[in-house]
Amino acid sequence: MKKLLAMLLIASCGIAARAADPQEKVHDRLEAARAVLDSIMSVPDKAIPDGIARHARCIAVVPGVVKGAFIVGAEYGQGVVTCRTGHGWSGPVFIRLAGGSFGFQIGGQGTDLVLVATNDKGFQDLLHDKFKIGADASAAAGPVGRDAQASTDISMRAEMLTWSRSHGLFAGIDLNGATVSQNVGDTDELYGGHDRFGPVLRGAVPPPPEAERFLHAVRRYLGEAEMHR
Repeated sequence: MKKLLAMLLIASCGIAARAADPQEKVHDRLEAARAVLDSIMSVPDKAIPDGIARHARCIAVVPGVVKGAFIVGAEYGQGVVTCRTGHGWSGPVFIRLAGGSFGFQIGGQGTDLVLVATNDKGFQDLLHDKFKIGADASAAAGPVGRDAQASTDISMRAEMLTWSRSHGLFAGIDLNGATVSQNVGDTDELYGGHDRFGPVLRGAVPPPPEAERFLHAVRRYLGEAEMHR
């Protein structure tokens, strides 16, 4: 029964978000993602380790994940993804994240999430219409700070590394069980047409001007993109 109620809450959140999209400009979501990245990465000793950031295949930023106030374990958020290509960082696409039992209590406030694909398998997962972290894609809580050895060890064991920020604290988090799905409607709105996730994330579609501030932050903190074979 509790699981059914959680599913209903997630569904209702999705309906509400879709209803609000015509009034909410997608560049506001890009700006929110940029602000989250700036805030997290501006203090290197408490940020994503440089060894992971500089070799990340893709990064997803999900600002302000909302948790149901009366049902434990129901979360819903919308985020932005970009990937390294041979032509620079790709144009961004939009995703939705939903799931339960993330292993943390939000206490009624929004929590920012960051997901990093550490290799090409993690990149391929993001091309799927939907996938479940922990089942379809191996994941681990990401390390924080400058520990290069720990960064190397943990990134070799997972396709994705995950972090959360709540009440100012940035730390690795277990997102196993969360579902990531493509937000096709918002992506189409950003590009003014029906551009598939694959061509966009592979760099075949030029980033729109609205994405420049977000991509500038990505380049600043994760380095210039380079060819992945």
